[in-house]
Amino acid sequence: MNIAYFDCFSGISGDMCLGALISAGVDFELLKGELTKLPVQGYVLRCEKVMRSGITAANIFVDMLDEAQPERYLADIKRVIDNSELPERVKEKSKAVFDRLAAAEAIVHDTTPEHVQFHEVGAVDAIVDVVGTVLGLNLLGVQRVYASPLPMGKGFIKCMHGTIPSPAPATLEILHNVPIYGAGIEGELVTPTGAALISTLADAFIDLPALVVKKVGYGAGKKVMEQPNLLRLIVGDKHDQHLHPHEHKHGESNHSHPHQHGHSHT
Repeated sequence: MNIAYFDCFSGISGDMCLGALISAGVDFELLKGELTKLPVQGYVLRCEKVMRSGITAANIFVDMLDEAQPERYLADIKRVIDNSELPERVKEKSKAVFDRLAAAEAIVHDTTPEHVQFHEVGAVDAIVDVVGTVLGLNLLGVQRVYASPLPMGKGFIKCMHGTIPSPAPATLEILHNVPIYGAGIEGELVTPTGAALISTLADAFIDLPALVVKKVGYGAGKKVMEQPNLLRLIVGDKHDQHLHPHEHKHGESNHSHPHQHGHSHT
């Protein structure tokens, strides 16, 4: 079984996910080409190689052109995804991520998911990050996703609503039933998009499982911190070192229920 493990030692965001996938071997030009199947214009996807603490990583940028972007609500974003020629599995997972994002924003702003407005530029960014991440995992043939518990920043974050506490209220709403811990670092480590992606895609939040490593990638965050602001992605085959071959099926039942978040961290 092909497993992806997101090692979130410095948090997680949409662009860090994309960078980690590219660094782990997803063909950037292929991903870019697949994303043009989405009826979204007015942006250019760019990938730069960067060094953080001596580690090579991929830094992904969604550069906006001067084209006016429409206001987008949840229904509009789902329409964009549905009207693409991407695989059904990619569409469904991507829409599930946006459902989670909109539900959290609705709670914070006392409205309904349908009435949550995605900021014009932010919507394009989020669509590219979310669909690109789901697509990248699909291109790597990943069958199961796990992640580490998530580190939370402290202090305050400046956003379009003004100054808000870190972690952002929407991020905390998304991360119900997910193990988190205070990292003692000023600022935002886990973004709402990163939280929605990993809480939707991960089967469990656990320590690194037993696997035979095939690929490793690093996605860079935009902020330079004392520690390396990277997301590490480890891809490999499941390794049951204590099981005989005929017991493999039985052994997989431990993690067969999606969204049993963090049960190994009671």
